[in-house]
Amino acid sequence: MGNNFHASIGSHLAEIAADAQALSRIAAATGETSASLPKNASGFGAYMVGALRSVNEQDRLAAAKMDDVDAGRSDDLVGAMLASQEASLSFSMLMQVRNKIVAAVDELIKLPL
Repeated sequence: MGNNFHASIGSHLAEIAADAQALSRIAAATGETSASLPKNASGFGAYMVGALRSVNEQDRLAAAKMDDVDAGRSDDLVGAMLASQEASLSFSMLMQVRNKIVAAVDELIKLPL
């Protein structure tokens, strides 16, 4: 049973490594404004890319609302502040998820073979 457990962990680590390589290829692409995973991509990597894009979009929209208020194109200061706080909370949540993932991978690495 122990060998099956280690084989399962090994396969999951290989899947995570493949997802990480896919993400690094996307990040390394230059000149693209909307990098995307292949159409058949699924799993953890695709979920994380979606989460990153969502947080990035919230931050972009909040910055646009703040710019509109600063330039006098909008009177919605409360809406701009709320959007900014939502973007900040989303980023904080994403960082907590990242920290949990890093801690889990560290624990898996420490497991004896």
